[in-house]
Amino acid sequence: MSKKAHVSDKKKEVVKRLQKLIKENSIIGLLDMENLPARQLQIMKEKLRGDVILLLSKKRLIKVAIDKVKDDKKGIEKLLEHFKGMPALLFTDKNPFELFKIIKKNKSGAPAKAGQIAPADISVKEGATPFAPGPVIGELGAIGIKTKIEDNKIHITESSVVVKEGEEIKANVAGILTRLGIKPIEVGLDLVAVYENGDILTKDILDIDEEKYLNDLKFAHSEAYKLALETVYPIKEVIEAVLGKIHNESKMLALEQNILTDETAEEILKKAENEAKGLKQKVPESSEKPVDTVEEKKDEIVEKEKKEEPNAEEKVETEDGEDEKEVKEETDGDVEKKEVVEEKKVKEGAEKPTPEEKKE
Repeated sequence: MSKKAHVSDKKKEVVKRLQKLIKENSIIGLLDMENLPARQLQIMKEKLRGDVILLLSKKRLIKVAIDKVKDDKKGIEKLLEHFKGMPALLFTDKNPFELFKIIKKNKSGAPAKAGQIAPADISVKEGATPFAPGPVIGELGAIGIKTKIEDNKIHITESSVVVKEGEEIKANVAGILTRLGIKPIEVGLDLVAVYENGDILTKDILDIDEEKYLNDLKFAHSEAYKLALETVYPIKEVIEAVLGKIHNESKMLALEQNILTDETAEEILKKAENEAKGLKQKVPESSEKPVDTVEEKKDEIVEKEKKEEPNAEEKVETEDGEDEKEVKEETDGDVEKKEVVEEKKVKEGAEKPTPEEKKE
């Protein structure tokens, strides 16, 4: 008969405490504590004190505790799929996204060490380096970095990834990265995944660019508002703007069709006045003064007739070609006087004897 493995009371107490915390807390975070300096751990504990319970334990004991509560905590066993490095559990009632933000904010960069696992792709960007031409050119080329000499300095001509995520950092790569001032290792708590009400939220879900997220929300709101306004969707947020839009479109229609209303009368009259002024400007100016009234027209006709009448005195040519004296224009009274005088002369002529009669 085989003997059962002996489990110390201390380990049993750890499992019991883990079970209790898992049952009591709705938010359970899985951390990777590998390569975390003790000093950094103490700083993070101080920052999270009162909001978070952080419990470090052996991987096997955590798995035992989770296995014992999986019937009471739906989906908690999925957390085991994300175990890596040196796991630890974090218990809280804070929002997972807020929790991730706090942890990320308190991380700091550190130089890479040989043998460490790259937490993400480690790349070297193109540009100038502090190195003068020398053997370092060969060292850079050995890890796949292309270079050239410019202004007596070594320049990296092309950005490149020197270590991929999950790969081990080699000694020569760590040395070059340190000399270039690149600190690819984040020092701080590494929140790998979070359990919330049966769902597992991984790091890529929790790591949100807040500025981009807010801009996306603003853009979505703006587009939804435009759509509601365009379709005249009667909701509280757009109803005032919709009514304003309808009013403006109705007014524009009335103006186009010259429909007089209290709101369009003034604009229509101004429009007519402007059109009249424009038409007036297109009419060419006459050298003569325009006739504006009937009286002025009448005076113009009279003046024209006077110019066409003969002068008061003019020379008259006789039958034998001799010029007679100019005579004044006669009036009706003058004509009558002239006829009397001529008649008198005729009578006198009849009474006087002719020269022939005198000879006889």
